[in-house]
Order: sequence, then C-alpha cells, then structure tokens
Amino acid sequence: MRKAMIPVLAATLMTAVTPAVASAAPPPKWGPCPEEAAGLGLECGTLEVPLDYRDPGGKTIEIAISRLASTKPEKRRGVLLTNTGGPGGEGLAYPDTLKKLNIPQEVLDGYDVIGMDPRGVHNSTPVTCGLTLEEHPTNIPRYARDSADVTSEAQRVAAVAAKCGSSATAPLLPYMTTANTARDMDRVREALGERKVNYFGISYGTYLGSVYTSLFPERSDRFLLDSATGPGGWDASFSRLFGQGVEDRFPDFAKFAASKPEYGLGRTPAEVTAKYFELAARLDKTPSPEGYNGQVFRHVTFADLYYDKKLPHLAETWRALDTGKPVPTAASAGAGFPSDNYIASQLHVICNDSDWPESVGTYRRNVAIDRFRHPLFGAAAADITPCAFWPSEPVEPPVKITDRGPSNLLIVQNLRDPATPLAGARKLREAFGDRARMVTVDQGGHLAYLFKDNKCANDLATGFLVTGARPRHDLAC
Repeated sequence: MRKAMIPVLAATLMTAVTPAVASAAPPPKWGPCPEEAAGLGLECGTLEVPLDYRDPGGKTIEIAISRLASTKPEKRRGVLLTNTGGPGGEGLAYPDTLKKLNIPQEVLDGYDVIGMDPRGVHNSTPVTCGLTLEEHPTNIPRYARDSADVTSEAQRVAAVAAKCGSSATAPLLPYMTTANTARDMDRVREALGERKVNYFGISYGTYLGSVYTSLFPERSDRFLLDSATGPGGWDASFSRLFGQGVEDRFPDFAKFAASKPEYGLGRTPAEVTAKYFELAARLDKTPSPEGYNGQVFRHVTFADLYYDKKLPHLAETWRALDTGKPVPTAASAGAGFPSDNYIASQLHVICNDSDWPESVGTYRRNVAIDRFRHPLFGAAAADITPCAFWPSEPVEPPVKITDRGPSNLLIVQNLRDPATPLAGARKLREAFGDRARMVTVDQGGHLAYLFKDNKCANDLATGFLVTGARPRHDLAC
C-alpha cells in the first residue's frame, strides 16, 4: 500500500545580546539572477554578513537579494523589503510575484522592491538536516489520536532533531534566528545606502518585520504586516493556535460543501461537520488504498482550508474517500511537499527563537486539553515537534515586541485564517499599542492583501504603502 504523505503548509528595543558595531556593508554588485528568478526583470546580488553578530569580525555567511527597481525616479521614495513567510520561504522571485498579483503600479513606482532568501535559505548560505521526505513529511505537528501517539511521535521527532544537530551545517545551527535575520535586513538597508526601510511581510514575515522594527525602530518607515503570527512568532503557544484557526475557518468550507449537493457530504453545514468526524474515525481504523489514514485526512483538510480556490479540491477529496473512489491528485502535487532545506531552515529558526517545552508529558497534557477545546484539529496543533529535542539552546532571549517606537505599522488580518488565526494578530496589535493599527477583513483563508478581492482592505493597504496614511482607529472591512 502506497503511503500518503502529509503536505507542507505553507513564525525589545534592546535584547540581552547587543551586536558590536561593524564596518559598513559594501553595496551589492547587481547581476543576473539564479534560475528561479531569471528572466523576470529582476537583478540579483549577494552580501556577506556575520554568522554571529556578537562576533562581527568572525565567520561570515552570504545573503542573496534581488531588486525590482522603480522606473520612475521622480516618484521613488525608497526601498520596500519583503518576506514570503515560512520561515524558510524563498524570496528572490517575490518582487515579480507581487507584480503577478497586480500590486498597484503606484507602489512599484514608489519603491525598489527587494526580495531576499533569508539566512539559511536556498541561494543564501543554506542549512540542511539531511532529512528524507519520509523522515519528516510535514512542518505541521501530526494529529495525535491518543497519548500513545504523542509518545511515539516524540521518538520520531527526536531523531529529526538529532539529524539536524549532526548535519553538515551543524556549526551554523545556533545562529539561524529571526533576530539575526532582522540584523541581516539592516545590513541590506545599509548596503543599499538607505537611511530607513519600508517593509511588506506575510505570515511568519509579520514576525520578522515586528522584530526588525523593534530592534531598529529609528530605521523603520512604513511596515505592512499581513496575516500576523503574534508577538512571539512561531513558538509553542502559536503552534497550538492552529486548533483555533481550523475552528474559525472550517464553517466556510462546511457552508460551501453543503451548498453543492453533488459532493454528497451533507445538506447542511452541521452535516458536513459530522462527515469530517465520521471520515476521520473511519480512516483511523482503515486507511484508504492510497494510504490516507486519519492523520493525513486531517492534515490535507487543514492545508486546503488555506485558500478558497482549494475548497473544491478538498470537497472532491472527501467525496472520494467517502465513496471509495480514487482520490484526485492536486494540480500542484509534489510542489506541496517540503524540501530538506525548507524544513531545515524552518526548524532552525522556530526552534532557536524560543525555549520550547522539553517534557513529553507536557505535550500529552496539551493534546488532551486541545482535543476537547478544538476537536477538529487541536490534537495536532498541540502535538510534540522536533523543537522539544533541539540540540541548541537559544543564544539570546526573544526580542520583546513593545509600543516603544514610531507609529508606523499597519496589520491586515482575515477574521477566519486557519494558519495565522485572528487571536494571534490581536495579541500582536496589543503588544504594539499605538505603534500599530489593524484592519480586520470579514473573509476566510490565509493572506489578505492582493490575495483576496476585498476592495476596502486592499485600498487601505495600498494607500498606506503609497502615502503612509493609516486609519485613525482600527477598522473592520
């Protein structure tokens, strides 16, 4: 029986570590881009940055950046740094992606849009854990059916952490952090000769932007954060929010499926919800011929809740599993599975950024609690991850997000986001205080600006990037 794989899914003014002052970063030498960003009208370059900012004269690593230059010098006001989330997401081609998403021309006229592969990622000095897809097929915790599942998963993820700690890039491991990536961003600012930078980050990128503007508030101009993780990034408490996120988002799918009787999943949203639990329990006992067990079914459901365009495929998958027909293959099959570099760079960052609980018993208790609180997906969200066994302790405390600094942030947040739930965005908004305004959007799925067609939210975000204007108070679109 072929085994079905769980898809990847799509993170203070001073910290305890004060980086020493280093010499100015030289400007990049712009030239052709690597294959994935070639032919897109971008130019690319690399910068050398310290591996450890506490030792600025020591070992260095490379950071790869791209630029989509403004063609209207009379309208150009600076640079717009970007981040695609993850952590672990590649970013060199992202300026072109924004063009394809129809970012308004007035934004492209106003900025040189800068893409970046963060430290550890792909064209920047990459990290590896040497993992096969079978060893770690998902970056989201696995659904634990019971306490025994937590215990067995602990053994598996301990082996994953051990491979990361003994990999060819293990000497780099402790220094792959959000704080150091933010410091790399400041080196990019310096190399580009800019006094301040503007920023647009999505998903985990909201945390990276929050850390940068907390470390370097005086060097931050307009910061647009879309789909916020919360003030602690991807820590243990954020991971548990996936359970809440699915509860928030699932009614959208239940309503969609109930409105399409051809799927046969229920005539009402309540019947569709009952079908979820029925299918999960059935597949827990007897996996499908393609290898869909209850864990895979729950994770595929979580993944397809990200975007409205995936809901028909999700309904077709459910129908096939319910009727014993072949499960449809997604058009992007294969693209949904993580590379070793993606998983490695993501684990390096989230496990280094905060101190995760190490007791297996803690995860058993959390799974039992969240199975009750969030029955759709809580027993996955609270399950144990490789961070519980990470071979390095954090090299510095997490950067504290506070209200100290200029009032220059706009948060855009869907009400029903399964991946970065509203609860986390509200915590980030509270932490920033008067530094931030938040626009909530009455829609479901992950990502708001440019990814959905809510004119109210899109116009507010564009207006902020172009003019700096923000609503006087938080707004609901």
